[in-house]
Amino acid sequence: MERAVRVRASVLQSDPYTPRNLALMDFNSITRLAAGAAYEMAGVGPAEIELIELHDCFATAELMHYENLGICVDGDAGALIDSGDTELGGRIPVNVSGGLLSKGHPLGATGIANIYEVTTHLRGEAGTRQVDGARIGMTHVVGAGSSCAIHILEKA
Repeated sequence: MERAVRVRASVLQSDPYTPRNLALMDFNSITRLAAGAAYEMAGVGPAEIELIELHDCFATAELMHYENLGICVDGDAGALIDSGDTELGGRIPVNVSGGLLSKGHPLGATGIANIYEVTTHLRGEAGTRQVDGARIGMTHVVGAGSSCAIHILEKA
């Protein structure tokens, strides 16, 4: 039972239709909608998440998703990084695996890789990148089309 991980929330959100979507996908809105639903389903808020693996397909996407996931208020993503809070040992480590870009942006495998990484931490099996004492983690992935999946996992 020590390796058991519970799924507290599993949310898939599609992009609400607007005429602009035909030319411009809205990853911000779908992430915010999915995050809100996931927090409600899990009965936790952003302050209770202890590590995140998010879809950092571009450096700017990581910044936007800090705000979209409610980890900081809009406009404070740069300050959040500067504070060291998102580093290993920080308040809410993000992408301690190296993130999506370090893996070569493997289409289709991204969501599974994020779930594997968070699960490894919750089991205490992440070695030198281990987030000490991790009990609740979040995964986030977006896809063209547009869709967003968020999972909140908990050490059982």
